[in-house]
Amino acid sequence: MSIPSSSSWRAYDWQLIQSAPIHPVMHMALDEALLEEVAAGRRKPTLRIWEWAASAVVIGRFQSLRNEVDLESARRYQVQVVRRITGGGAMFIEPGNTITYSIYAPVELVAGMSMVDSYAFCDRWVLDALASLGVEAWYQPINDITSAAGKIGGAAQTRRNGAVLHHVTMAYDIDSARMLEILRIGREKLSDKGIASAAKRVDPLRRQTGLPREAIIARMIETFRDQNGLTGSAITPEEWAAAERLVETKFGTEAWLRAIP
Repeated sequence: MSIPSSSSWRAYDWQLIQSAPIHPVMHMALDEALLEEVAAGRRKPTLRIWEWAASAVVIGRFQSLRNEVDLESARRYQVQVVRRITGGGAMFIEPGNTITYSIYAPVELVAGMSMVDSYAFCDRWVLDALASLGVEAWYQPINDITSAAGKIGGAAQTRRNGAVLHHVTMAYDIDSARMLEILRIGREKLSDKGIASAAKRVDPLRRQTGLPREAIIARMIETFRDQNGLTGSAITPEEWAAAERLVETKFGTEAWLRAIP
């Protein structure tokens, strides 16, 4: 099967969700709920721009909680710890210092692609947006957006029931000292389980562009709209209720958070 060109994006009626700040555990649940809505055909393919209501550490589906997070430091700084449904490494989130987005689409968008190829394909538009702001960035396999000065962001992906979720978190700014207190990067492993996060130099977009975070997000949306089309949308009451149920039964539970201790 041939790999689709970027014109395949225009085969879909893309929707945009931008909402008020949402708590980290609800973001995890919304990713699953919206993926399922697209898979069921009840929601059109969607780009969601996240706003965070609190600081967080987000660990990957297959990571050991103890290996990745200093839980005492997280509690001291009131940083919420959550586990997402995709793989990849741990991310340190601060609301004003982070740019996060999700793409929910029929899996046909990445048909015929390896996981590695699909990461590059799904991130191409944001590299174009960054280039228009003077940031020379590129895709670094398996799942990084990087520049000559260092890593800008990381991606993760999952496919289920005929739909694909691809999400990316980029550093707008970063409190490196606090991040290293809370993430156990480079420290001894406490468990022999899970996939470890790699220590990588991060070069935030604030330093590279000198622009407000909102201006970078606006350019990202403008680029996506110009390339693929984009219509305003919102989380429906039904989608919100589904996400709340997932918080109660899955993402807000100790069993899920400690699925890999």
